[in-house]
Amino acid sequence: MSISHTSVGDSDASPVTVGHGPRRVLALHGWFGSARGWGWLPELIDAERFTWAFLDYRGYGARTGVAGDHSIAEISRDALALADSLGWDTFSVVGHSMGGSAAQRVLADAPGRVERLVGISPVPAGGVPFDLQSWALFDGAAANPGNRRAIIDLTTGNRLSGRWLDEMVRFSLDQSTREAFGAYLTAWARTDFTDDVKGNQVPALAVVGEHDPALGADTMRETWMRHYPNARLEVLANAGHYAMYETPVRLVTVLEDFLGH
Repeated sequence: MSISHTSVGDSDASPVTVGHGPRRVLALHGWFGSARGWGWLPELIDAERFTWAFLDYRGYGARTGVAGDHSIAEISRDALALADSLGWDTFSVVGHSMGGSAAQRVLADAPGRVERLVGISPVPAGGVPFDLQSWALFDGAAANPGNRRAIIDLTTGNRLSGRWLDEMVRFSLDQSTREAFGAYLTAWARTDFTDDVKGNQVPALAVVGEHDPALGADTMRETWMRHYPNARLEVLANAGHYAMYETPVRLVTVLEDFLGH
């Protein structure tokens, strides 16, 4: 497996790149993730067919010291700058959760460059509505690790190992600043650019876990599937919100089947 780091000049990024194949994929992580927060997915990529580049957002991973406004639009600008630095005129975009919103913003900002769009349990382009109790849980997650654990447990169906939940929380705390983590909640939950993507003809795939109570199949049918005429939906058995950890082999198989055409 070829995993390397590529400099992105004045953006101070050090993205993780995997593979050397002709199919180029830009990967945008979730709220609890980072460029290294993709579970076993990077180890399973077909390096002969694909080249993946995993971006860290400002305040995450290798870019924890990089200042920014922590917006979806900023992620898109940085993602396009990364593609430019790699010499990628066109590419596919894969986004997990919050990164699913950012991936759609990339499509809105550079529609002629995006070949295929994939959301893994993606936040819709219209954001996510919260009731007051749920907002309190999520809004408190920047300061309270217990809230982070409860959110990960909830979004994977309250069915996974406590040790794994603890490791996910520890990773999140290590890989993001409290300021950035807190600011990105408002970014992904309350940003709405639906009108900028609705009707786009790009081939689009939404992959969700059967045990995800919030960003599952029903939500995708009301959002993703209505926004993109050439969309399809894949529901993964035995997965919740973190398929790259829960069912990585099946996830990579579905992604590569879609991205390889």
